[in-house]
Amino acid sequence: MKKRKFEDWEFEQIHKEFGYKRHYKNFALLETWQACDEPINATEMQRLEQLRERLFYYAETWNEDELKFMFISQLVELVDFYSEHYKIFTQRKFAAVIGEWVVNGVVDFVVARGLQNPSQPFFFLHEYKQERKRDNDPLGQLLIEMLVTQQQNESPISLYGCYVVGRNYFFVVLQGQEYAVSHEFDASSDDIIAIFRMFRFVKHTIEAQLSI
Repeated sequence: MKKRKFEDWEFEQIHKEFGYKRHYKNFALLETWQACDEPINATEMQRLEQLRERLFYYAETWNEDELKFMFISQLVELVDFYSEHYKIFTQRKFAAVIGEWVVNGVVDFVVARGLQNPSQPFFFLHEYKQERKRDNDPLGQLLIEMLVTQQQNESPISLYGCYVVGRNYFFVVLQGQEYAVSHEFDASSDDIIAIFRMFRFVKHTIEAQLSI
């Protein structure tokens, strides 16, 4: 068996090795996700503006940990990915055998069932490098994490994910062996409202899948 860690995968390699296909337009799940119009109350809107302004001033100077602590964690906290049926897990080890490959690594952020250990993941947030540092392929790493989850989930479900490069957010949806990637959303602009709505859409999608 061949072995490779998450951070060593590029999306083109995933296409070649496992037969996955990327759609560049007319992918229904992504179009529905991007068109979501989740309600936002006045308190949430005020907090989003505070976060947007903070990112606008500091995105170019924060290191990776500062980006996570000062902005990403506070944005997802506003979404409230917590219930008795699912929660956020960070820095968790995942592994699976996919074809001829043993694939493993650490997942930065995942919303999944479970109390101590994640099971049946639904949504991944790949917290990538600050704006001026980009060593690996963030899409490839996020996608291989989602493939590993497909191998582990008891029943096939569509998986949602997002990777972050500084102020820019890219949303990914995987259905079977087909996936699509959104255009970039700039969280230091009014796009932060769309980003928040897309996160909240995932929360409600998870709850619909769990019938809660």
